Amino acid sequence: MTRESETATDGGTDARTPDEMTLDELREEIQSIDREIVELIAQRTYVADTIAQVKDEQGLPTTDESQEQQVMDRAGTNAEQFDVDANLVKAIFRLLIELNKVEQRENR
Repeated sequence: MTRESETATDGGTDARTPDEMTLDELREEIQSIDREIVELIAQRTYVADTIAQVKDEQGLPTTDESQEQQVMDRAGTNAEQFDVDANLVKAIFRLLIELNKVEQRENR
């Protein structure tokens, strides 16, 4: 899987493939991706917290196994679409779900 990087000076894209990048450039790319992942986890956590508030207001249980299964199914489908190991992606999503559930239970 490859990504095109925005250059800071001209706003254009750097069309080099990872094979054409230096080790330092590749590490910078990983750092950028890692930051994006953390930002997305933060966004997901915020939305999950909002869902927890709605569940609490509506007297709904913390756990919704049907919804969790839908999330896991989507994770597997998305993994396949991007040619990533589905078991790895599902494990990450299972961890995110479990952490959200623990936080929801603690806040009730």
